Amino acid sequence: MQNDFDCALEVAATPLRRTQTEILQLNVGKLCNLTCLHCHVNAGPGKKEIVGSETVDKILRWMERTKISTLDLTGGTPEMAPDFRRLITTVRGFAHPRKIIDRLNATIINEPGYEWVVEFLAEHEVEVVASMPCYRPDNVNAQRGEGVFDSSISGFQKLNEVGYGRNSKLRLNFVYNPNGAFLPGSQEELREDYRREMKLHFGIDFHDLYCITNMPIARFAAYLKRNNQLHSYMQLLKDSFNPATVSGLMCRNTINVSWTGEVYDCDFNQMMELRPGRAGEGKLHIWDVDPEAFLEMPIRTGEHCFGCTAGHGSSCGGALE
Repeated sequence: MQNDFDCALEVAATPLRRTQTEILQLNVGKLCNLTCLHCHVNAGPGKKEIVGSETVDKILRWMERTKISTLDLTGGTPEMAPDFRRLITTVRGFAHPRKIIDRLNATIINEPGYEWVVEFLAEHEVEVVASMPCYRPDNVNAQRGEGVFDSSISGFQKLNEVGYGRNSKLRLNFVYNPNGAFLPGSQEELREDYRREMKLHFGIDFHDLYCITNMPIARFAAYLKRNNQLHSYMQLLKDSFNPATVSGLMCRNTINVSWTGEVYDCDFNQMMELRPGRAGEGKLHIWDVDPEAFLEMPIRTGEHCFGCTAGHGSSCGGALE
């Protein structure tokens, strides 16, 4: 049975099909030192969902046999996973070079026991993508918690000191999420605003800014329900459907993997336990995937997919148009 998103694709004559897989995105688990309002993972302190060493071994063996060029580590706070450093050093040792992305929560840099993070990331030339929903402290603290802004600024300054944001091999990119039930503005304009304000007030340099729409699932959906905004936000997403964004959707060239090794089309589907293929199909683990056969598997969609195709579009790499 078609959902509204499938119908929108059909009306716009924009089929959603996979392309060659370029990115393996691994969600290492829900453990995090923060409890952010917009978090689609429901991550936080004390969470027990975390990738185990045996699962890491299987994922690494599978990836090494493929031509997938990028490992994208997300969470939670990826650095809190016990095998975080082993994941990176092992992939760096593959015969064929792979790009590694760390979706960093910059406050972890200032937590006791994580003093190693900055130097380790720099040593292995890991690309950093860090949440920074605004250049104003009141907006950041409202979304991510009191004191998060100052701690993030400190973390970014430490990254700058070793060359992040200033060296082409040490890329530092920020992520902007709206702090309410509205769509991101122009990514290009926001990037310039950030560049000016971060440099002027904090001396911070960065390479790029990614605008990502808040998805109406998990913790953000609960926030919308409490404020009686869920229906209106969903309607905004549907009314803002932009067919031109479909070709750039991350589900087309990405395999998303959970901390248990299960395969999904994206991190949002993972949180909703929407497995790839058709409804009712069983679990599929990454080490059982034939990359070529996977290209023929249908992409699983839902109403939340309007979040990625609204306005300028939204992916892990920012706006799509």
